[in-house]
Amino acid sequence: MATFHFKQTTTATPAQFVAGLTDFGPGRAELFPNSADDYLKVHDQGATDADVTEGSGGIWERLRYDWSDPQHVVLTTTDSNAWGRNSGHTYDLTPQPDGTTEVELVSVREGKNFKGRFLEFILGTVGKGKLKGAFEASVKAIEARGSSAS
Repeated sequence: MATFHFKQTTTATPAQFVAGLTDFGPGRAELFPNSADDYLKVHDQGATDADVTEGSGGIWERLRYDWSDPQHVVLTTTDSNAWGRNSGHTYDLTPQPDGTTEVELVSVREGKNFKGRFLEFILGTVGKGKLKGAFEASVKAIEARGSSAS
């Protein structure tokens, strides 16, 4: 199992970040490069949770989103063609005294088959930079979206 920890500070508020994270409409790939529109399917969505399939490049994952605590958002893998049920993502959003927000992401990747174990190995070695870059791009895109909405 590979676990990744990323942290970045943004001018987006926790509410703005959660709004971006939980926007399952067209154009999601503009905020999350690893979530192509043709993979996106919202199975169910409530006020503080959603059941969504997303992915790209031949890898898909069904996730249970829970943002009932708006500063601690949990995405739990419930099905995937590569990732096991111990996989998922947790976002901790901590407001800072200067008005910024610290975004901390913990991603867990457990390959459930040959494809998943291979990807887990690649991500755990040479692919960590790609994941970090995607995280940083998402934070910047959500920040930019929040700035333009103001």
